[in-house]
Amino acid sequence: MNTRMLSVIAPCHNEEGVIAEFHRRLCAALEGIDEALEVIYVDDGSTDRTPLILHEICKRDPRVAVLRLSRCFGHQMALTAGLDHVEGDAVVIIDADLQDPPETILPMLERWRHGAQVVYGQRLSREGEGRFKLVTAKAFYWLINAISDVHIPSNVGDFRLMDRTVVDVVRSMPEQHRLLRAMISWLGYRQEAVPYHRERRYAGVTKYPLRKMVRLALDGLVSSSAVPLRIVSIIGLVTLLSALLGMGGALAWWMSTGRWLPDPLSVFLIGLLFSGLQLFCFGVMGEYIGRIYGEVKSRPLYLVGERLGKGSEAAGRSRRASRHTANDPQTMAMTDGSR
Repeated sequence: MNTRMLSVIAPCHNEEGVIAEFHRRLCAALEGIDEALEVIYVDDGSTDRTPLILHEICKRDPRVAVLRLSRCFGHQMALTAGLDHVEGDAVVIIDADLQDPPETILPMLERWRHGAQVVYGQRLSREGEGRFKLVTAKAFYWLINAISDVHIPSNVGDFRLMDRTVVDVVRSMPEQHRLLRAMISWLGYRQEAVPYHRERRYAGVTKYPLRKMVRLALDGLVSSSAVPLRIVSIIGLVTLLSALLGMGGALAWWMSTGRWLPDPLSVFLIGLLFSGLQLFCFGVMGEYIGRIYGEVKSRPLYLVGERLGKGSEAAGRSRRASRHTANDPQTMAMTDGSR
């Protein structure tokens, strides 16, 4: 008898218009699979009727569990919360907005059965997304692949299936500022792609406006590479050599003509050059120092305000206890919040 389990993590934030349809399509897509199924909805601080709808789904479907975070911690932290609570041998993360079709899970599952440890969805098209979003996304993937040791395939988001081995390793990674797709790419293992066409949002609006996109991009770039620090060093070296060459040229001009550059112009140019260089260097260093500050605080990544359904709360606590020491504040915070 096949006792393996497939877990599906679906983070949601103010998705009252789509969550019921998402659950219907998900169950229809996975009906008849050989593996047992659990579905974990992570409510990331929704303020609409999403919690009520999830509560009704949880009462009707014994395979469903709901994690309600105490506030909105963000998409990556909601995914992290789901990963910390799953029990499956294979784990799928998929947004509940129906842009990533649940039907794509079936070919992912088939690849996993044949030995793949990570199967990620690769978008062939992105319906409903404007030119600005497409151009900036392409630029982000080009930049992060150019400056870091981590290669993220283009047109790939968080929609993917992972083997239990990979999930356990991801759970052991303590980063506060996280981009899961970069972290998973860094792990290696046997990774394969399943192409699919991304659909238009079924209802609601995007939860990733420009501000959040920029913040996510910064987290991914700074946490994946130290190249920006090396760029600062290179700029400093080039600037120093340029300054020495300029001083040599000015000295040669003075020796041949007996005249020096006008004082206001020379002072202005030198001051502007070094002021801009200092501000740029401080800005880059500030990004790293800010992230060091966040890591040193060692706050819990999230807090669970309520857990509903599936009757696996004790199992979830035992899994987390095996991963953390008894006095780990993150474990204590998650356990206390789920009571």
